Amino acid sequence: MRTISLCIALLFSFTLVSYDVQEDYVWHDLNVTATAYNSVASQTNSKPRITAFGDSLKPGLKVIAVSGDLYAKGLKYNTPVKIKGLEGVYYVKDRMPSRWKNKIDIYMGVDVKAAKAWGRRTVTIAYGELKKDE
Repeated sequence: MRTISLCIALLFSFTLVSYDVQEDYVWHDLNVTATAYNSVASQTNSKPRITAFGDSLKPGLKVIAVSGDLYAKGLKYNTPVKIKGLEGVYYVKDRMPSRWKNKIDIYMGVDVKAAKAWGRRTVTIAYGELKKDE
């Protein structure tokens, strides 16, 4: 039994990839319009905790949705994003309807007051592009 556990542990250690968000990415700055959203049915659809990519949302996650034009620029699924004025790194986990351009939507759990207080503003973001092997 111990041998099987060791083999499984070794398999996972070789297959899991971990990236350093600071060192392994080239960062690109961009000015965008930023709003906020919540995982409540009145703002999304009948499955407010499921993103367009199928991820499950829960309060506390640092997630953003992006407009289609930003997705085409490189803000693809799981792209790390730093938002000037906010702490931490957010990840692209959701998409916005096609009518929006140059816009992100910051996930704020179920705190509708916080989302309304955020409002709509222009922010500078930096999004990470994984460095290519040389």
